[in-house]
Amino acid sequence: MSGKMVFSGRKSLVLAGAVLILALVSAVAAEEKKGPVTNLPLPRYVSLKASKANVRRGPSRTHRIDWVFTRRNMPLQVTAEYEHWRRVRDIEGAGGWVHYSLLSGVRTVIIETDMLPLTARPGDNTPVTAQLELGVIAKLEECTIDWCKLNAAGYKGWSHKRHLWGVLPDEIRD
Repeated sequence: MSGKMVFSGRKSLVLAGAVLILALVSAVAAEEKKGPVTNLPLPRYVSLKASKANVRRGPSRTHRIDWVFTRRNMPLQVTAEYEHWRRVRDIEGAGGWVHYSLLSGVRTVIIETDMLPLTARPGDNTPVTAQLELGVIAKLEECTIDWCKLNAAGYKGWSHKRHLWGVLPDEIRD
């Protein structure tokens, strides 16, 4: 015997069908997951609308408060939805359930690099318009695949996306 596998026409058809099914299942799995309440993408980023938000162990007022978020406009990542509750996490990975009324769709980011330069245009060789300290919260305006335009206390400019928490790596905003 030569060691070669020979498939009959029927076996080849079954194998091709199995490959097609696996490809379709993979494509569906790769599709963006949507929240069951809002039909918005999960995960997604939002910001804290309130200056104080109780973070609960579960999605109801009867669940224990684990801690309180106290930084207004802080970006949060929504990872789950249940009725009027959103499971969120912060830059440090801490999180829990927050009532949706305490969250805003206004997008913000946290600066992850100290003295981050903002440039006049996207690109490494453009004039620096400002520098932002580590931990500053900035409003997210628009993004290309690698750069985002920010506004922090009236200082505007572009920054490399990799220095920001609160925006997805492949996210593009107009």
